[in-house]
Amino acid sequence: MATIIIAEKPDAAKNIAIALSDKKPTIKKSKYDVTYYEFTRNGKKHIVVAAVGHIFNLKQISKGWSYPIFDVEWIPSFKARAISAFSEKYFKTLEEFKKDGKEFIIACDYDNEGSLIGYNILRFIFEKKDAKRMKFSTLAKVDLVESYEHLQKMDFGNVEAGIARHFLDFYYGINISRGLTLSIKKHAKRFSLLTAGRVQGPTLSLLAEKEREIARFKPKPYWQLELRLGIGKDIVVASYEKQKLTDKKLADKIYNDSKKHNIAVVEKIIEKEYKQSQPVPFNITSLQTEAYRLFGYSPRQTSNIAQELYTRAYISYPRTSSEQLPKSINNKEIIYALSRVTKYKKLCDKLLKTELIPNEGKRSDPAHEAIHPTVQPPKRQLSGPRFKIYDLICRRYFAIFGEVAKRQSMKLDMLVGKNRYSVTGRKTVVKGWMEYYGPYAKYDEVIFPNIKEGDKLKIKKLDLLSKETSPPPRFSQASIIKEMEKRGLGTRATRAGILDTLYNRDYIVDRSLKVTDLGMKMADTLKKYVPDFVDEKLTKRFEKDIEKIQAGKIKKERVINQAKKAIIKISEEFKKNEEKIGRALSDSIVKTQDEKITLGECPDCKGELKILYSPFSKKKFVGCASYNRCAKCGFTKKACKCKCLICKGEKGKCKCSWKDKIWYPKCQRGYPLPHNAKFQKLNKICPKCNTPTIRVIRAGKRPFNMCLEIECETKKDWTKLGEKKVVKKFVKKAIKKKILKKVKKKIVKKVVKKSKKK
Repeated sequence: MATIIIAEKPDAAKNIAIALSDKKPTIKKSKYDVTYYEFTRNGKKHIVVAAVGHIFNLKQISKGWSYPIFDVEWIPSFKARAISAFSEKYFKTLEEFKKDGKEFIIACDYDNEGSLIGYNILRFIFEKKDAKRMKFSTLAKVDLVESYEHLQKMDFGNVEAGIARHFLDFYYGINISRGLTLSIKKHAKRFSLLTAGRVQGPTLSLLAEKEREIARFKPKPYWQLELRLGIGKDIVVASYEKQKLTDKKLADKIYNDSKKHNIAVVEKIIEKEYKQSQPVPFNITSLQTEAYRLFGYSPRQTSNIAQELYTRAYISYPRTSSEQLPKSINNKEIIYALSRVTKYKKLCDKLLKTELIPNEGKRSDPAHEAIHPTVQPPKRQLSGPRFKIYDLICRRYFAIFGEVAKRQSMKLDMLVGKNRYSVTGRKTVVKGWMEYYGPYAKYDEVIFPNIKEGDKLKIKKLDLLSKETSPPPRFSQASIIKEMEKRGLGTRATRAGILDTLYNRDYIVDRSLKVTDLGMKMADTLKKYVPDFVDEKLTKRFEKDIEKIQAGKIKKERVINQAKKAIIKISEEFKKNEEKIGRALSDSIVKTQDEKITLGECPDCKGELKILYSPFSKKKFVGCASYNRCAKCGFTKKACKCKCLICKGEKGKCKCSWKDKIWYPKCQRGYPLPHNAKFQKLNKICPKCNTPTIRVIRAGKRPFNMCLEIECETKKDWTKLGEKKVVKKFVKKAIKKKILKKVKKKIVKKVVKKSKKK
């Protein structure tokens, strides 16, 4: 018999086993080829076995596609959803230890989701009602040992809140999605899967309102006067005292008066010194926002990278809302550990000479502190996005201990004839925390040389700029995450996923979150016919109720029953208006889907190039819209089952010329596409071959951009480079595994020789 420790992910299981073992843990494999760990601590046998996220999910018990439905049960994820088939071997591995467990410890992430993952495994696989709980915020050895030595009771508040959230999300998701899909089917007699979730609906409504605000905007003309001056060796741009002139005649008069002069006289100098406070520690929202500003990473990408850094024990738990670091954290020890990283040595040595008092924010989290690096920095330097996110987290952590930065502004008021212009310069007097934040700090330095009142500055150029007022900007991926947090929509762990769903369902496109025609119609239709569903107050109320469940103030059954009543009301509104909803959405679905697959102009016939699907090869390709397709049904010649439009005869028995009368193969232009991938149009043309460029997205691989022409010179090195990489990788792997002997050595030589010949 042994103590079974349940981890949330395989990487976490490995860290836990290494940290807690008296000696080196024994690595073993189940008969389903899943790694688990055995070790001894204080004479007791322990087994660490991992899940892969949710091993159990909710599924409808009864059959059929009616709504509303509330008869659901927990079943293994691989039985509930095809996409979760990979979890089956982990489920069966956990079952192997059913009879081996004497004690059980849940070591999943300490939040709603992590606690529910562990508890479902405990009750459904091991048939136990209670267990001990490890609570930690990092997977560093010191924190894991501390957590094990001070085991807590099972956090049933987190578990109950997690159960309530899953039921609410499932009820809303399945019932509303069915209402939408059946509405389309009823009106258009076609199947098109549409979804709208508990948070997804209000978020889409928020984005659509911004789109309407932009559409309502009417630009107004205005004029600006800009003066280019020579100050020292630099050219500085000064502006007329009134930034926007709405009277064209007045603007022309000032321009003509100013143009008569080639000297600007410094009338007044206003100097001010101001302070810039240190930043506060990152929580997941501020990390996502900053990574988007600096690197252009989407919230989902940042979240995934941060989670990976956490499972490798490099940073603390990232899905936190806290901006605070408790006193229990040994900041001195962390900074000392990071001083061993060459890049950070000077900064850390300087910090270690100061009193380490962090500048903290107001937000807190009952389960986890703010994001920070651990005492276990990477042994090898990270690269790419992982390095950037880790470096950003480290430098932000350093910056919160720095001094207040001091900056100075110098405003020059100048006269050009009788017209007043001004320009402001800025310089940093004391770097303070900005030194630690390094390349991520905003400096905006404009330093003037020694200038005195009465000095004359030479005018290099005077411009009269004609402009229009701009519409309000669309939300960016970062700003919508912030807005969702502000409005209480979703959680720190789910917001990025909600954004991804809106993209995947073609409700929004582009980085600027432009709402598609389908997205607008969806938002407008839901607001008109089922206003309760898109009312963010309802969602916000449920989020607060879930927090109360977690705190033990109310029971989950009460919140779930309230959700059922709300869904019954929404479902009644859907059924009353199914025909109207279907009519409103059908045309938009076709239009949005067509826009998504249309890439650009055909180089041969000037028609439209589209992403098409072959029912025979079961592959996607790019072809001209008139590429060998039936004029009646739109299918390719082999797939067409139509009758002749002239004599109504069946295909093959037609008395007319089938090809001349029905088919339009005037353009045979086509391009192959990579298999097992998704494609995103970029609205760009390759400068070499003049074909549209697309973004290719494949599961588990880095996306890349490509043009359509196979023989384009931009692809000339693709094959050679690919071969070299394969050979190098093969050789390196062989050397590492010490298999370069006899036959295997000959195989490698043959591969290398063959590659060189090519």
